Amino acid sequence: MATTDESRTPAHPPAPERATLGLERIVLHKPLLWLAIAMIALSIVAAIGFIFDPRETLGAPLWAKPLKFGLSITLYSLTLAWLIGMLKRHQRLAWWLGTISATFLAVEIVIIAGAAAIGTTSHFNVTTPVSTTLWSIMGTSIVVVWAAAILTAALLWRHRIPHPARALAIKSGLIIGIIGMGLAFLMTSPTAQQLSDFQGIAGAHTVGLPDGGVGLPLVGWSTEAGDLRIPHFVGMHALQLLPLSALLLELLARRARPLRSPLVRRRIVAVLVTLYAAITGVLTAQALMGQSIVRPDATVIAVTSVLFAAAASAIAIVVVTQRTKLTQ
Repeated sequence: MATTDESRTPAHPPAPERATLGLERIVLHKPLLWLAIAMIALSIVAAIGFIFDPRETLGAPLWAKPLKFGLSITLYSLTLAWLIGMLKRHQRLAWWLGTISATFLAVEIVIIAGAAAIGTTSHFNVTTPVSTTLWSIMGTSIVVVWAAAILTAALLWRHRIPHPARALAIKSGLIIGIIGMGLAFLMTSPTAQQLSDFQGIAGAHTVGLPDGGVGLPLVGWSTEAGDLRIPHFVGMHALQLLPLSALLLELLARRARPLRSPLVRRRIVAVLVTLYAAITGVLTAQALMGQSIVRPDATVIAVTSVLFAAAASAIAIVVVTQRTKLTQ
């Protein structure tokens, strides 16, 4: 029987594909997901303590540290759970790396929250044999989590991500994030003052003054001296902020024609990655110089201004060039 064109044409043409971010196919790593849920609960408890418990340690609210670490571990766990779920190869190894990370992050936060509950500090505390043992366990946990992050990054680096901008953001975020995590090791050595007049604390995050001075609300970053927690925090959270920037560009591409080109989005992400890495470097240098984040000198202001201006100019050139091509 002859086949007519009408018989080959479907009665109802298929609907056009909807643009998606491709996140609906991701299976989250369960142990990390459960850790994130537990950290949300802990953060709520710590927030209540932060508001209603007037006790302090080293001049900071007692519950500030459990609150900050609870929120930070929530973000890290959710991000790592998502990234591990992306892998199509070496899934068993990735699952174990995620589970090890979840386990040792849980160990760390239990010690931090436990120290707050009894009214003492956890970090750098070697005043008693018990506190020394707990600080050693924390230090070991940090190293294990860091090593697991490096191995996970190696697996993800070899994984093919079909979106060029997203791939660059994720892989660059992993590298900068691992460097940011590694900056914590700069805080673990005792200062000269601690060595000359040992009081049971070995290590510090403040540069130029003892820990415990005036700091910014909640985060506690020193307003009087350098603070290594700042580049540590900023660098570590590249793991969230850079992939989010790529996802935001994908959303904006639905309305902005120049951003619909994957190559354009990748170039913009490359500029953002460069800026983020440079700012992390500036914050590290500023902290090591003993300079407060709220009192930058002329050099830091000039360098930072140039970096942001250069990044803005580069992004503008990329967008304008693409817009010109589309109008020709």
